[in-house]
Order: sequence, then C-alpha cells, then structure tokens
Amino acid sequence: MSGEAIALPDDAARHLKVVRPRAGEEIELFDGRGRTRRCTWDGRRLVAAGPATAFPAPRTELVLFACVTKGSRWDWTIEKAVELGTTRIVPVISDRCIVRLPPAERAAKADRWRRIAADAARQSDAVWLPEVLAAVDFPDSLELVKSCGRVFAGALCKPPPPPIWNAVTAVAGHAVPSLGIFVGPEGDFTPDELRALLDVAAPVSFGPTILRAETAAIFGLSVLAAARAVTA
Repeated sequence: MSGEAIALPDDAARHLKVVRPRAGEEIELFDGRGRTRRCTWDGRRLVAAGPATAFPAPRTELVLFACVTKGSRWDWTIEKAVELGTTRIVPVISDRCIVRLPPAERAAKADRWRRIAADAARQSDAVWLPEVLAAVDFPDSLELVKSCGRVFAGALCKPPPPPIWNAVTAVAGHAVPSLGIFVGPEGDFTPDELRALLDVAAPVSFGPTILRAETAAIFGLSVLAAARAVTA
C-alpha cells in the first residue's frame, strides 16, 4: 500500500547509495519478473507511492546461445542482450573458445554475469530479467537447443543458408514459444561441432561480411527481436 517503507536487497541498496537521491525524488523499482512500483525517497528510506504494476511476459521468448568471448566483449554482449529483451542467455564453451572456464569457476562467473544483467536492466528500464545460465560445454548446449522452439545458427556452410531475416520471419508468426540464435566463438565452430549443431538448429546467413562473435550475437538477437515485434 502507499506510504509503507520498502526494504531493498543488498545489491539494490548499494545501487541506491551510488545514485544519491534527493528527498522527495521519485524512484521506480522492479523485481525482474515483470512488476514495477513507484516509490519516493523521504531522505532516509524509500516509501511506496502507489501499488505495483504488472507487465505481461513476451509471448515469444528470445534465447541467446553464444560462445563466451574475452573480457569486456562478453560483458557488453550481456548488456546488449538485456536491452533487446532476451529471455535466456546460455554461455557456451566450445573447442575454439579463447576463454576456458574450469567447471569449478563457472558458478561464480555466472553470479557476476547476472549482476551485469541486472545493472543493464536498471539502465534500460527492462522489467523482465533474463535467466543467465552458468557456462555449459558445447555438447551439453545442444540438449538445451532441443528444448527451444526454433533455433537459428549463424553458419558458413554449403549450400549457402538463407538470410536470417527470411528464415526467422517465416516461422515467427506461427505461435512459436521461443526463438533462439546460436553464434560461435572467435575461431568459429570446428567441423564436427558445426555438423552436430546443424542437426538441431537451422543454418542462416548474417550477410556478406564476417562478423566478430559479439557483433554476430547482437545482430542475430536484433533480428529475432524485430521479428517478434512485427508479428506480435
């Protein structure tokens, strides 16, 4: 109800200290699950200024399968994926990935990536946070691809695959529960990986030039997001 004090989790409380709101300033909170609430800073605490507002989840989920890239490039990929409304991010470790993550380190890395996603959501007014998985090895990622409605793989293969826009829009309006894009690492997929991937995903072309791994991920997601918007 209006006027009640709002308790924040630790990470949100730290963010509020960085923002340094003025007394009387209005702040909108979100829970990452589609609910927001307007609050007011009274100089000492946050006070609810009205009831929560609920936003429906997108009818079609967007899933990013991407081989992990180096350092800030991967952080950037997560940020932009959140801005584009991605539902799920599946970090993949393939044979030619430069980044090698031992299994014992993957949970801690995933926690860091989730914090990056939450910060990106705050900055972009995204009310739904994506699920960010711990990194999985390439063979295990294929089982996750099978559970997704339709996944498209950026692939150099013969015969040349159709342009991604044509392939995605051909299925986007047919009540597909989820659309996914799978992009490889800096050194591309190995021949064996590509054969295995194309058994469960449809190959598509990203155009006449070779894109960097992080560019391909966001380009592919942008096409999925655009197709979802025009077929909603």
